[in-house]
Amino acid sequence: MSSERGKDFAEGSSTSPTDHPHQQSSPTPSRYESQKRRDWNTFGQYLKNQRPPVALSQCNCNHVLDFLRYLDQFGKTKVHLQGCMFFGQPEPPAPCTCPLRQAWGSLDALIGRLRAAYEENGGSPETNPFASGAIRVYLREVRECQAKARGIPYKKKKKKPTNPSKGNDQSSSSSTTIQFS
Repeated sequence: MSSERGKDFAEGSSTSPTDHPHQQSSPTPSRYESQKRRDWNTFGQYLKNQRPPVALSQCNCNHVLDFLRYLDQFGKTKVHLQGCMFFGQPEPPAPCTCPLRQAWGSLDALIGRLRAAYEENGGSPETNPFASGAIRVYLREVRECQAKARGIPYKKKKKKPTNPSKGNDQSSSSSTTIQFS
């Protein structure tokens, strides 16, 4: 029965609370929590499929980096290679043979979920392989590479002031404000 629950969950199917009576009192997990669990299970399966298999307790940042590279084969983002005639063009006029990769934003969100799942599953923050500096460097390199390949300069967003003064913006005085209560 537990293998069926795992299969249902991995496939993203939904079951009613009556299918599993012990789950009736617990609220339905959020989309984020469900995705985090699926990601955690996928990573665990990836480690089990390694030759030799790797225990979660033995996992390090190199295993995480290998996992991220492995995921590229399932990506949907075209990343033009340096020699491609469309390199640096945000809207290429024709198809090319450049590879599809995982988008930087997807990888960044994945690492955030796995980092949280690691600690929720008993891992120590000090040994969290998803929080490694090597992972941050890899993600930064992917972001920069994809931005260059698509001709989109990456600029860090400036933080907006948390409490802007109302008197400075003349245009806001003529706009209508809708409040929800």
